[in-house]
Amino acid sequence: MKFFPLIWSALWRKKLRTIFTLLSIVIAFLLFGMLQGVNAAFQRGVDNANVNRLVVTSRISLTEALPISQMQLLESVKGVAAVAHATWFGAYYQDPKNFIFAAPVEIDRYLKVVPEIKSAPEQLDALRHTRDGILVGLVAAKKYGWKIGDRVPLHSTIWTRKSDGQSDWDFQVVGFYDFTGNASQTDGALFNFDYFDEARAFRRGSVGWWVVSLSDPNQSSQVAAAIDKLFENSADETKTQSEKEFAQSFLKQFGDINFIVKAILFAVFFTLLFLTGNTMMQSVRERVPELAVLKTLGYSDTAVLTLVLVESVLLCLLAAAIGLGIAELLFPLLKSVVGEVRLPPSVLLAGGGVALVLAILTGLPPAWRAKRLDIVDALAGR
Repeated sequence: MKFFPLIWSALWRKKLRTIFTLLSIVIAFLLFGMLQGVNAAFQRGVDNANVNRLVVTSRISLTEALPISQMQLLESVKGVAAVAHATWFGAYYQDPKNFIFAAPVEIDRYLKVVPEIKSAPEQLDALRHTRDGILVGLVAAKKYGWKIGDRVPLHSTIWTRKSDGQSDWDFQVVGFYDFTGNASQTDGALFNFDYFDEARAFRRGSVGWWVVSLSDPNQSSQVAAAIDKLFENSADETKTQSEKEFAQSFLKQFGDINFIVKAILFAVFFTLLFLTGNTMMQSVRERVPELAVLKTLGYSDTAVLTLVLVESVLLCLLAAAIGLGIAELLFPLLKSVVGEVRLPPSVLLAGGGVALVLAILTGLPPAWRAKRLDIVDALAGR
């Protein structure tokens, strides 16, 4: 610590230059924190997928409907414990930005296959006996201030009603649900498939995808192959995946988020590497006589190298801490998008590691130059 004042004064020798360099690094790590936080949140949703479930979709596309008559055949496949279905409703509330993952389901079948969904028994019973009832996730209910008994209009981007050709559907809130271990799954809603199927204008008697629970998760690949073979060469061929594979393919419909994030961050830090490296090189060039004096006073080559390197580490770590700290404060604003309320600790640790690597890469060349500095040449200005 006795060398800290020397390092600190050297760092702020050119205040304006240091401030601009600091701000550049802060913005880079703010971007790193936000983007990696979103990426980690989406990846967590994939990693939390249940290994005991398969998802069966049309081989053509996720948007291609499957006949509900497939249910009995799916239940007959050896290794299948239970079968449920869901359909993409494409809903939003009042404004297209207020997307809600609403899905028509047969609630008893769905709860048997997805036991992570928890709701009060009386609320589930109300859904069974209220044709236009809807069960709302806790996150969605809190976001929009919905209460039991409220009438909720949802606009579907896909489905119209046969009665009037409109895409606005009216539901009555009868209860709420939680999702064990993954709060992001409660930014949605579940409603009765029978009501939806009878009221929609087209594709009646079809579902979006099947969710299949397994008797033995170790047999998932065999069961998946058996299901696809069952509908092979039919008008409705299927593609059966694990829930994790389905989640990954679903996300990729919006783009390869992981690749996009990494590409952006690579471009940012590649530029930052030259910016910070140039700052450190220029700082050392300006202080050549001072470094020579330090060597004259008895500082070893290694000590001079360490002083310059620590200066670089201090600059990068300080800026990274500020940038990641701001990201930590801003990240809760994205809760409606990613379902997370805090920046994952893994992102903060990764940011610290990146900052250290950046400091070493930008600080080592000028530090090495300072180490090899010849006292006579330096003092003579050569």
